[in-house]
Amino acid sequence: MQAAVMRPHPISLLCFLAFACSTQSSTKTAKDVSGAAPDAAAPGADLASDSVEADAPPAPDDVSDDPGTLDVPPPGPVPGVDAELTPFDATPIYFAGEDNKRSVDSTAAFPEEGTYASIALDLELSCPSGGCDPWDRRGSLGVVTAVGADGAPDTVVEVARFITPFGVGMSGTFDLTDLRPLLKGTVTLRAFIDTWVGPGSQYGDGWLLSAKFRLTGGIPARVPLAVVPIFTERSVVYGDPDRPVGHFAPAFTAAVPVGTTAVALRSFITGHGQGNAANCAEFCGKEHTFVVGGTPTSTLLWRDDCVSTAAPKQQGSWQYPRAGWCPGANVHPWTFDVALGADQTALTVGYAIEPYENTCRPNTEKCTGCAFGNPCEYDGGMHTEPFFQLSTLLIAYQ
Repeated sequence: MQAAVMRPHPISLLCFLAFACSTQSSTKTAKDVSGAAPDAAAPGADLASDSVEADAPPAPDDVSDDPGTLDVPPPGPVPGVDAELTPFDATPIYFAGEDNKRSVDSTAAFPEEGTYASIALDLELSCPSGGCDPWDRRGSLGVVTAVGADGAPDTVVEVARFITPFGVGMSGTFDLTDLRPLLKGTVTLRAFIDTWVGPGSQYGDGWLLSAKFRLTGGIPARVPLAVVPIFTERSVVYGDPDRPVGHFAPAFTAAVPVGTTAVALRSFITGHGQGNAANCAEFCGKEHTFVVGGTPTSTLLWRDDCVSTAAPKQQGSWQYPRAGWCPGANVHPWTFDVALGADQTALTVGYAIEPYENTCRPNTEKCTGCAFGNPCEYDGGMHTEPFFQLSTLLIAYQ
């Protein structure tokens, strides 16, 4: 921390420039002029105003048109100190009956103060001695923002999502610069992989997960002010008229923090389930839409670069395109700017998916369209219910 810098009193400064001060004239109230650079002042300090003799000539470069009023711009963002944190270091994640380590927590002490030009998350999966899980599994890393009471689930804000490879390791880097308001002070992080194998299983021992955060001090292009969860991670059933999308992701109204000048929406959406009509939701491309403040923004959720972006030398069908993901690769967030009106204090966010009915589902009036010629009953393997895994954040910028 820099030591406080003593500055001459404004009256003394003016006297020095004029070589004399009149002591007979009336006084005017002036704004404080400390002259200190933003990083030399104590954070949050209030600078008192002083009175200046009206006849004292002002310093020509430091005053406004009113000769008795001196203006200094407010202090700007202060770059933070570079830091590295490794909350997970080859941490075992697995399922072995009562020994359930599919979800593992760790604490990390992020810098309390300062802005960062870059916050990168390096994530690596490696194989335990008994081998990796041979299947592609959904995984995530999130911040635990509240502990559930009376059996309610904890509130976890997802910051990164990935899909494990078929039986081999992987690595990837996520850009979390805009999530600085979440990554501040002591934070509980939760790693999760939807694996069902572990030590003693004939199918492998699960995974070893490592996660390192690299923070580079500086001022980003846009300084994030707040991160507001819109939809915490959830499964949205698709194609069942009795359970519409709005049942799982109803419209949400979020307050716009004071001081916000720009807003963006950041979402993870991946499709899962197979054997259904059109082989949804893993292998069907569908249009997804957010309506924010009455303005719709849409995208086709489909990823066809698995051959070039996923972990190589996998087993299974890792090369095939999918709804927003590839086995053995990071899931890319869908991020877009949102129009913000002058003095707007709230935004309502709605979510919708292209209309679709799964005619290959249990209890349907007529079972048709099953992708593999399978029955309409779900079997937990080749025929599973179609759904989209959704999480959405609103990011407010200074």
